Parts: sequence; structure tokens; C-alpha cells
Amino acid sequence: MPAIVLLILAFSLILRLLIAAGLPPGFDEAYYYLYTRYLDWSYFDHPPLVAWVTGLGPLLTGQVSAFSIRLGSVLLFTGSSLLLYQTAVHLFSVRAGLITLAVVNVAPILLVGFGVLTLPDSPLIFFMSATLWVCGREFFPLPSRSLQGQFGLYGATRYQPGPRLALIGLLVGLACLGKYHGLALGFGLVLFCLLSSHHRRALGSRWTLMAVLGFLLALSPVLLWNAQQDWVSFRFQGGRALPQAGYQLWDLALTAGVGILYLLPSLGIPLWQVSLADSGRILLQTVQGLRLTDADLKRLLILACGLPLVMGFTVMGGYRQILPTWPMPGFWVLTLLLGSHWQGWGRVGRWLVGSALVVLLLVGVGLAHVRLGLLQAPGGLGLWPVEADPSTQLIEIEQLRQAFQTDAALAGALAEADFIFTNAYFLAGQIGMALAPLTDKPLTCLDGDLRGFAFWSEPQDWLGQDGLLITSELFRPSEGIPATYGDYFASLEPVADIPLLRAGAVAQTFQVYLARQMLRPYPRPYSRLR
Repeated sequence: MPAIVLLILAFSLILRLLIAAGLPPGFDEAYYYLYTRYLDWSYFDHPPLVAWVTGLGPLLTGQVSAFSIRLGSVLLFTGSSLLLYQTAVHLFSVRAGLITLAVVNVAPILLVGFGVLTLPDSPLIFFMSATLWVCGREFFPLPSRSLQGQFGLYGATRYQPGPRLALIGLLVGLACLGKYHGLALGFGLVLFCLLSSHHRRALGSRWTLMAVLGFLLALSPVLLWNAQQDWVSFRFQGGRALPQAGYQLWDLALTAGVGILYLLPSLGIPLWQVSLADSGRILLQTVQGLRLTDADLKRLLILACGLPLVMGFTVMGGYRQILPTWPMPGFWVLTLLLGSHWQGWGRVGRWLVGSALVVLLLVGVGLAHVRLGLLQAPGGLGLWPVEADPSTQLIEIEQLRQAFQTDAALAGALAEADFIFTNAYFLAGQIGMALAPLTDKPLTCLDGDLRGFAFWSEPQDWLGQDGLLITSELFRPSEGIPATYGDYFASLEPVADIPLLRAGAVAQTFQVYLARQMLRPYPRPYSRLR
């Protein structure tokens, strides 16, 4: 393996460890930490692997912190990058592999979103990369240097389906255990075999039957859990994909533009260009009945596995707001395409180094602002009023933890309460992380949208007990605490306000109430069935 590969992986790992340690936990990340407290076969809003990845760091370090819950994702990303590099080398060349490796370790949303944050995308990307690595060897068994020539390998050799197909099915199932996006990977592989006359015979192979069985075996925890819960996860995720309003072309363009910005325009625009150009050219050749070369077939494999995810979620952005990470697993696959096209470009090194320097500057400024309030007013450069700064939602859980350790009223209320609750499921994760070393009392959410909490307790569990309500001034119920919970408890007693500081200014304030004697269950839109 070239030394430059080890250098890129090492530099990326060190950078991502620093970001993991310095960036406060996001809402989703903290919520996934709660998964680790309720290990199960699956969860309401995601498959189970995110719980295992998130729980690895706290298990190894014995600490609950932003760094520890991200450690699993940081390590998995290094493995994912290496697998993608090896796939590019096998399909194209060492230079294409180096370019692909550099791109995924430079593009900001891939570097941070998949390589730092603890999200379901982390195990998804790892098993997608492993699937592509095996696919390269199954569908194109000879290394790239042996596939040169005007007519390609398949002028002389016919593809023979082999046992790797069974492994591919298992790996696709494991990708789905990370995130349901893995289903698109399986669809893409079937699409590739349908479009490639050389590989179509794989669909009728006995090894494909083994692949289906391996896929179902890997996915069985999700299927069994959902079968017991009236298929609630599939109904929830499927409902989010359905249009709720009319289609807006402006929103479609905005979705594509935002994705390019998150990838960095110097990488995002070329990714779109090569993907659309190759897909159009290969489609035209197929319609005209022209024979596809080996290089075309390899690019067809990449396009089939990556482009449906990108196009599907980008088009979805025209009728509903999507998260920036949703189409990114598709772009992860398409970086192989960019590596193959850029391998002959002499100035690619300077282009990538320049992009990397821009990313380092953006990451440095962003981290300094979120953690230290660099741009904040007051306390920083005075460019962004603290009360209008959304980054204050990323709280330092250590400050909240310290308040309960040092304030006698808060410590007494925590000791007196039988359970802890909040009004927003995403706040619950931050609260759970902050209080993890201090108490093991049950934590729940009393709200109309309580996600996994509906399956981690029963509505009547808290009847007659005292609860400690912890909420944020930023996210407190619009109708107020007494109006929201007054009918469910005998009394609500304010305990304390906890100001969280950044650069000497109050970034956010948490409010604590002691809710005495729960009188009746709080209503739930969904609940566990078993």
C-alpha cells in the first residue's frame, strides 16, 4: 500500500478525533446515545447498528461525552475509506484509488457527517463500502491492469456467478441494519445485473438465492421487531417519503444547491457532472444497442448503486424538506466515478490540496465558533448575536452536569424524583448524557412526538410518582409548562434555571421543575404492542 494512503488515513483520523472531542453533541447524536440504554433488536426510527456504534466509545472509555459516543463512527470511517480505496484500485487504478480516498476525506459532509458524528450513516457507509469491494471482485474478477484493450475482458471470458454473491446479499442486509438506505443499494445491484447483459445471468444463479437468504438473515432483527410492533418503523419512514404538499421546482434546485455546498462546490459540482454525463452516455449506448466496454460496465455498477439514492432524495426535496445527509450515501459511491475520471488529470493534486485547505479553514472557524463563540456578539468578534445563533443549540453537556453536581436545590430535586422527563425527544438525549454519571433513574419524554420513548416504557409506568421536568427555554412548550402538564401532576414546583455560558454570554437556559405525583398517563400517538 502506498505511503500516501497511510498518510491520508492518519491525518484524517487525527483531524476527526480532534473534531469529535471539540464539537458538542448534536440532538440526533445524543438521542442515539439513549439507544444504548435500551438495547433492542430494532428501534422505532432506525435499525439497531447505530446503538452498537454509539455505545462502543462509552464501553471502552467508561465515560459519556461527545468524544466517547463518536469514537465508533470515527474508527468505522477509516475502515470505510480504506475499503473504498481498494475498490477503486481494483476497478480502475492506484491513482483513481488515491483520488477517491482524498475526495471522501476532504468533502466536509462526508468527513464530518460520516466520519465524526454518530449517525446511522456510519455503519451504513461501512457495509456499503464492503459490498462494493466484494462486488468489484465478483463482477470484475481480474484487477484493472489486466482489463485493458479495445474490446475488454468479455470478448473472451464469460461471467460466472460465484459464492461471493451470497456474501453480497449478507452485506447489503447489514447495510440495512445501519440505515434503511441500504435497500437502495440492493435495488441498484439488481438494476446493474438487469442492464448488463454480461452479468444478467447472476439473477438466475443459485448463489443469488443464497444472497437473498443472507440478506433476510441479516435483516431479521428489524423484521422480527417490526412484526411485533405492527410494522411501525416502515409505516413511519414510508410516511415521511410521501408528498404532503405541491411540488416546488425552487425547492428542488435549493436541495441540489445545498448538497453541493455541503460537499464543497469544487467537489460537488464535478460529482454531479460526471454522474449525469456518464449516465446519459451509457443510457444512449444501451438504447442504440451498442456494446458497453469494461470501463462502461464498471461505471454502470457505480451509477446503479449511487445515483438512485442521489436522484431520489434530491427529487424528494421538491415536495418536502430533507436532511442534507440523506442523499450523501449515494455521493459516497459516486466518488469512485470521480476518481476514475480524474485519474488522468495532471492538476488534480493541486485541486484537492486547495479544497482540503478550504475545508480545514471552514472546520477550524466553525469549531472555534460553536465551542468558543468566535463570531458571537457579545464575547466574540461581534458578528452574530448570540440570541439569533442556532449553534447555541449544541450545548456543552458538562455545564449542565456540573450544575446538578454543585447546586444543592438541583441535587436535592434529582434525588427526590422517581423519574426524569422532558418535553422534546431531542432534548432528552442531551439531558441523558449530562446526567449519566449522576443517576440511573429512568428518563422519558412526555410529548406528542416521543419517537423511541413510546417503546421504552408504558404510559402508566409513572402513575403516582414524582418526576423531574428538565426543559430548555428555547424549546419549552408554547402554551407554557403549567398549561401543558398541570392536569397530569398534583403540583409543578420550579426548582432552578440553569444558564449555559459561551464566551461569557448566556447561550441557552435550561429550566427545572419538580412535578409531584403523576395523576394520569400522558397521551401517546403510538405505543408498544407486545
